[in-house]
Amino acid sequence: MTLREPELARSHRARRSHGKKIRRRERERTQPFSLKPFLLKQPLLDEQVLSFKQWCLLNSIGERTGRRILKSGKGPTVTMLSDKRIGITVGNNRAWQESRARSWIPAHKAWR
Repeated sequence: MTLREPELARSHRARRSHGKKIRRRERERTQPFSLKPFLLKQPLLDEQVLSFKQWCLLNSIGERTGRRILKSGKGPTVTMLSDKRIGITVGNNRAWQESRARSWIPAHKAWR
């Protein structure tokens, strides 16, 4: 039995989809998305529109969590950049963050 037999035993479709997954993973490793160059260029203005990925990075949340927040209807106001692309303005993000702010009460004092 050679080392490639399990690979050859897969169907053509399974091999192709596995290859796509590997290539996508490699592409993501070589081209990481970063917000640093975006933030270093200039200060953020309220009218500036962030892409969905930039918004997620700015708020330190994952893309799946970002989609869940927007789908719940409790997220910031969304700007439709095209039929399929969305963005969030810095001002809307700031207003959303302020609406989510609350004073912190330690858990042990809250139950007394």
